[in-house]
Amino acid sequence: MTARDRMLEQLRLLYGDNSEAVAASLHERIDHFRRAHPQAIRPVELTERDALLITYGDTVRAPNEAPLHTLERFIHTQLGDLITGVHILPFYPWSSDDGFSVIDYRAVDPALGAWADVRHLAQDYLLMFDAVINHASAQSAWFQAYLRDEPPYRDYFLAADTTWDLHAVARPRTLPLLTPFETAAGTRLAWTTFSADQIDLNYANPALLVEIADLLLFYVAQGARLIRLDAIAYLWKQSGTACIHLPQTHAVIKLLRALLDEVAPGVLLITETNVPHAANVSYFGAPLPAAEAPLPGRTDEAQLVYQFPLAPLILHTFGAGSAAALGRWVRDLEAPGPFFNFIASHDGIGVMPALGLLRAEEIAALAARTLAHGGRISYRNNPDGTQSPYELNITLYDALNDPAHPDLDTDVARFLAAQAIMLALAGLPGVYVHSLIGARNCDVCVEATGRARSINREKFDLGELEQQLADPNQRMRLVLDGYRRLLRVRRAQPAFHPNVPQCVLATPPAVFALLRQPVTDAPVLCVVNVTATSVTLPLLIDMGLPAGGWRDLLHGHTYADFTGETPLHLEPYQTLWLTPA
Repeated sequence: MTARDRMLEQLRLLYGDNSEAVAASLHERIDHFRRAHPQAIRPVELTERDALLITYGDTVRAPNEAPLHTLERFIHTQLGDLITGVHILPFYPWSSDDGFSVIDYRAVDPALGAWADVRHLAQDYLLMFDAVINHASAQSAWFQAYLRDEPPYRDYFLAADTTWDLHAVARPRTLPLLTPFETAAGTRLAWTTFSADQIDLNYANPALLVEIADLLLFYVAQGARLIRLDAIAYLWKQSGTACIHLPQTHAVIKLLRALLDEVAPGVLLITETNVPHAANVSYFGAPLPAAEAPLPGRTDEAQLVYQFPLAPLILHTFGAGSAAALGRWVRDLEAPGPFFNFIASHDGIGVMPALGLLRAEEIAALAARTLAHGGRISYRNNPDGTQSPYELNITLYDALNDPAHPDLDTDVARFLAAQAIMLALAGLPGVYVHSLIGARNCDVCVEATGRARSINREKFDLGELEQQLADPNQRMRLVLDGYRRLLRVRRAQPAFHPNVPQCVLATPPAVFALLRQPVTDAPVLCVVNVTATSVTLPLLIDMGLPAGGWRDLLHGHTYADFTGETPLHLEPYQTLWLTPA
């Protein structure tokens, strides 16, 4: 089955008898793209060298300089080739939610720079663009035309009426699901999953789908090599359902994947679905026959899926001083494709993905620790009318370390130990720019915006930041040096290839031990003490590890044969990446 056949198959599921006409429109967009861009697009084949930086376009600023240019200077100076990709969070004109209420999908926010700045960064790094296609800003030209009841925009947005059964709708926020707007055709109840400024798009209208497909091709033309489908789980709505994870939503993703396979098979789709694990991995889709599977994708939806359970499990691990829950989860972790691993991002730390992995009291402990460490809690509405924690709003550094009782050496060691676990896991790692420097809670940011998520979105003056990074005894420099060491070692070890198998070793709960074992290259054993006390491991001779000495890749120390006669001693929060000496 060709990519075009796959597209038509999904169109038939979505639009029935109208599918052939919609397919013809999509083929026109494909042919136009090929005429405009005849050059081949370099395929993305992920290796152990790959790591992505997650950042807003203006996280670092300098006077009289476009922030996107400042960002590029910062990356080259502080990281160089230690990262290979950059996820620039929405850099389009926007009206709220720090970029996720998009006014114009095809423009760069003039306050950040221009498309030329984006394309220049793409010369040295793989760029991930956000496709914020569940909703658009109420201030967008599209929605303003909808209010005027102008074609084709009168059908671009979703409105509900009194006949809709909404009792089962899944709610990620406590804000109203429907928002009334006065239009030229009368009052309409617009669907607003996330806020009254973020109006959900209507994918039951095939013209809207064609417009969005063309938008993704535009992003590819501007240098996108990974496309992040933001909040994609809520894309399709149907009366009487939860309006999340619907078959039509999966069909749209399959169609977009087939579209890219047809015209730009090197571009990767990645789904952002902050939901429990079983639903999350469903966005890989179904296996493709080997002959039809373009590298690196072997399934028919996303090539990569965000690994949401990892962050709350990491927080629990270091808060409880036990890697038992993390170890059980990784040991049973199966998926048809690689994960995008991250433990901090522009958003808070979602707790929904931990449901079923942590007990209710353990999740409550995460929330209590967040509040005790100066963070906030965002809640969601449950179908029974109650509320429960949805997201922990706090920087990762302060989530792991108590700001009221700082201990620089211990705090930095704990923080880097958490990062080392994330970087050692199978998949592609994503590093939030604030984690590079151990950023603290930004209370003044919350006061300025009134939004809890702003606590983790501080902006930095480049000159002031570089001054702090120049001091080898300051937190930011200690964290950055440690992170650079981890990234430098990681990219040199074939054992850290995204697809190399991983195995959790049976150790006491105080230790997390992960073996990455390539077929032909040397293995790497990641060993982390997740407690504030020293630990001596029992003999590991029965773990199937190679006999002989082991060398720590991070600090160069060689250990005796701890798989034989000498137990392994670990200091508090000590991290070892060991390979046979």
